[in-house]
Amino acid sequence: MVILGLLGWGTLTVFGGWKLVWSDEFNGTSIDTNHWKFETGNHRGWGNHELEYYTGRPENAYVSNGLLHIVARKEPTNGYAYTSARMKTEGFFSRKYGRFEFRAKFPAGQGFWPAFWLMPEHSPYGGWPACGEIDIVENKGNYPAVVQGSIHYADSQGGYLHSSETYTFLQNDGVTNFHTYGLDWTTNSIQWFVDGKLYETQDRWSTARAPYPAPFDQPFYIIMNLAVGGDYGGNPDPNTAFPGEIQVDYVRVYDHTTP
Repeated sequence: MVILGLLGWGTLTVFGGWKLVWSDEFNGTSIDTNHWKFETGNHRGWGNHELEYYTGRPENAYVSNGLLHIVARKEPTNGYAYTSARMKTEGFFSRKYGRFEFRAKFPAGQGFWPAFWLMPEHSPYGGWPACGEIDIVENKGNYPAVVQGSIHYADSQGGYLHSSETYTFLQNDGVTNFHTYGLDWTTNSIQWFVDGKLYETQDRWSTARAPYPAPFDQPFYIIMNLAVGGDYGGNPDPNTAFPGEIQVDYVRVYDHTTP
């Protein structure tokens, strides 16, 4: 299938052709285990002092009525006070360059940290941050009007660097409504969109002991998760309402074709 323009986005803008190469529409009755695997546990806060314990239980991730639900709950398990889910396509699907689309809505509340992001399937550049990371969208639950897109990478000595910008919704709108979050990734440019509106372009980055455009010249896989607490947005407070959930309408990946 070849799609012209930005089907499903708020504004139709012709970029030439886009060929759908992978998707999950969540139209079945269960999570497709040929598309996704779960990461479980807490792993010392995943490097961010997160408070949740990730599981693969249907209480934390399930498909219903054409939507994927990723649910964070306040419940004790394995020594942690919260549970949630973290899903990835590692080993099933990865891509170098293209368009990544994700239509979803997020929970509001202090301590919720929803994210849709990319990590390298096999990095020749070493561990993080030299391997690179692309954050298509993340949100601090106490700021439902603002989302952020970022890249993380390294300098020539392996020191941590990142580049990032934010998008602010119009008044009376925000992440608790469905929006389409998109990323266009080429050999020398990464662009971020909300509902087809470009808000960020990054075209300069680096890594240790490899020339540009490394590290963003390798296939990356997809991760979706709902963290609770941590360094990004802080921990829940007494006003945070649980359960909170991400609802995902679809995830789609396209390759660019010659117009």
